[in-house]
Amino acid sequence: MANIVAESIPLTLKRTERYLSLDVLRGLTVALMVIVNTPGSWSTIYAPLRHAPWHGFTVTDLVFPAFLFAVGNAMSFSMRKFDVQPESVFLTKVLKRTAIIFFIGLLLRAFPFMAHAEGGGLELFDFSTIRVMGVLQRIALAYLIGSLVVHYFKIKGAVIFSAVVLLGYWAVLYFFGNQPDPYSLEGNAALKFDLLFFSPEVLYKGYGIPFDPEGLLSTLPAAVNVVAGYLVGMFIQKNGNNLSTVFKLNLAGAAVIVVALLWDVAFPINKALWTSSYTLYTVGLVILVLGALMLVIEVFNSKKWTYFFEVFGKNPLFIYAMSILVIKTLSFIKVDEETRLSSWIYQNWFLSWGEGEFASLMFALAYMLLHWQMGYLMDRNRIYVKV
Repeated sequence: MANIVAESIPLTLKRTERYLSLDVLRGLTVALMVIVNTPGSWSTIYAPLRHAPWHGFTVTDLVFPAFLFAVGNAMSFSMRKFDVQPESVFLTKVLKRTAIIFFIGLLLRAFPFMAHAEGGGLELFDFSTIRVMGVLQRIALAYLIGSLVVHYFKIKGAVIFSAVVLLGYWAVLYFFGNQPDPYSLEGNAALKFDLLFFSPEVLYKGYGIPFDPEGLLSTLPAAVNVVAGYLVGMFIQKNGNNLSTVFKLNLAGAAVIVVALLWDVAFPINKALWTSSYTLYTVGLVILVLGALMLVIEVFNSKKWTYFFEVFGKNPLFIYAMSILVIKTLSFIKVDEETRLSSWIYQNWFLSWGEGEFASLMFALAYMLLHWQMGYLMDRNRIYVKV
């Protein structure tokens, strides 16, 4: 990423900057991101590890918003230093970080910058068709929006901003979408908005038509997940890591989920559109998960099991990026004319003793553990890649 820092500061000092539950939450989301992104075969996946086809929700649909929530949660600690620094320092840091993460997303999309030609040999990647938006690009933009909102609008303004965005996004999708179903794949306003800026060639094609689930317009409600993480982080800092705080978080999380489910009747929960009901639903669920982690880790002081997830949480963006680079490299290398190395490994190392969804999941778990080992070696050597 931007720089590799050989840490010499004791980890005990870092614990004063954030609570352990945040590192575990972030590590858990990265581990799940790697698992759901790299099954042995996309045709054999357990139902909970698939995204909902359109309206609806699966456990997998919680992973991305949980990571955005964790980004905002960490901001509640990191943003404090900008209160006593010039505005130029804040803007330079935020804009630089946004640009770096966005650019890395583009590089990962183009990697390995070559393609196998139909007649044999290699040809240069066609950069005119590169998908502009993506997961890291959305993280970058949501971080940018969230940072500006919480820095300039403060807590009250951030709450108002979130409400305006969620209600406004609902109105835009309803009034500018094609009736009678403004939330359809073909006629939604988010797609129309993206087509004002992008050609169909650079949009995601996984839904059968050019439509990007990480598009520009739907990044606005995604930024609310970041803001929500920040607000929850500020609440925890004010109230402390105690049973009372956990109870209040669980109460708030349950209330947000109820609102989301009621809203779902009129504005369906939909990850691809990142609907406002989906935003609230995922915020509520992540609050409950964080509350459970705080109860076990901070209140009951049960920490012996947390290190596995801390490894992922200490180098999250680096490990995520490497998980893409490695699998794309394995998928690029040919064993023969019809078989790529990734498929060969799956067929010979996993399908040889398992089958179907189980073998596909074992491949994903093994791949995740490979990257855990990478993160473990980095942590043992106090190497943390920061943007």
